[in-house]
Amino acid sequence: MADWLIWLIAAGVLAAAEASSLALVLIMMGGGAAAGSVTAALGGPLFLQVVVALVATVALLGGVRPIAQRHLHLGSGALTGSDALVGRTAVVLSAVDAHDGRVRLNGAEWSARAFDEQQVLVPGTEVRVVQISGATAVVLDEARLDDRRALDPPGEDEPLQHGGST
Repeated sequence: MADWLIWLIAAGVLAAAEASSLALVLIMMGGGAAAGSVTAALGGPLFLQVVVALVATVALLGGVRPIAQRHLHLGSGALTGSDALVGRTAVVLSAVDAHDGRVRLNGAEWSARAFDEQQVLVPGTEVRVVQISGATAVVLDEARLDDRRALDPPGEDEPLQHGGST
């Protein structure tokens, strides 16, 4: 059997084995074997084939694998669904209190309740979404919160209490 064909079969086996590990190591070794196959097809001696395969494998492991891993793990920090709505602003459509209300959030109408049980938010008020609870946006009027902070700023170790429960 020709040397190039042996290298090519080894590359295929390594690439197929990568499907079970997904560590991106075997596929890089398969790339090295493919480089060895090209060297053999061009008539290089066995020693040169092995050297080319090793150098290509090391280059792929050191250069391509880290980049490929970054691209594979890119989506891990992205917020989706209702989690992406937390922190956004909304506009009150009908009075929002601790139990009921409606807001326009991200172009859609949502049921809402006030985070601070003592707040009653009037229509037109711009609020911040602090939590999504089922299909209900839990909102807070930041302007009022800023007014409270100005009147009674918390100490360094004392967190600001909102008076509501989540």
